[in-house]
Amino acid sequence: MARRVGRISPFNITALALGMAFLYLPIVILVIYSFNASRLVTVWGGWSLRWYHEFFNDRAMLDAAWMSLRVAAVSATIATLLGTLAAVGLVRGERFRGRTLFSGMLYAPLVMPEVISGLSLLLLFVALNAERGFWTVTIAHTTLTMCFVTVVVQSRLASLDRSLEEAAMDLGCDPVQAFVRVTLPLILPAIAAGWMLAFTLSLDDVVIASFTTGPGSATLPIRIYSEVRLGVKPEINAICTMVIALIAVLIVIASLAAKLSSSEAKSAAPL
Repeated sequence: MARRVGRISPFNITALALGMAFLYLPIVILVIYSFNASRLVTVWGGWSLRWYHEFFNDRAMLDAAWMSLRVAAVSATIATLLGTLAAVGLVRGERFRGRTLFSGMLYAPLVMPEVISGLSLLLLFVALNAERGFWTVTIAHTTLTMCFVTVVVQSRLASLDRSLEEAAMDLGCDPVQAFVRVTLPLILPAIAAGWMLAFTLSLDDVVIASFTTGPGSATLPIRIYSEVRLGVKPEINAICTMVIALIAVLIVIASLAAKLSSSEAKSAAPL
């Protein structure tokens, strides 16, 4: 019976292969064609780094990429801090009055269309007479990504054994010390995953950024979208390949940090 359950049928293998090909084959083609020497996207002209050189000589595209990286890093950091605090309040806090309303408002951006979020933020900034630029885009992306961080960290906190904190407090730690020395290392992988998810979502956003950006503060997705409307250039393939490489590096770093923090937490648990 165990052998029958553990076997993988040819149908399952075929379905898995087709699903993986559907997800990743377009990305592989994009990466390959980023090294295309031809000016035509659909015509292969040999291997070349020409379009990477073109990107690093394109001042407008470099400014947009730098803007996106700054917005993503700042908004992801703020969203991670606020999302972690919100998750701690929802999981460790008692059934305070207004908890349902607070959680509903916190999770609303998960299901709300980005057009509505972007338009509402635009109206807010106009009402406050705020100049649209770096900080308006950062605030908008923080609003968008904070709920994702909260979901990730809350799921980890909910499954955490609270007896570890209680044992630390029995040994002389106050609640803050117990959280910093015991709970925080255990939820650090979730915090890192939340930061990486927030960074990726901010780096990818077009709709909300188009409502909240201003002159001279266009992000990379907006710049790419404006270029694609006139036709796909091979330079776009090179830019997308570098973004994919950046996300891959972040995934590796986050996984290594998660393993390191988990091993340190396990070694410190008996103490």
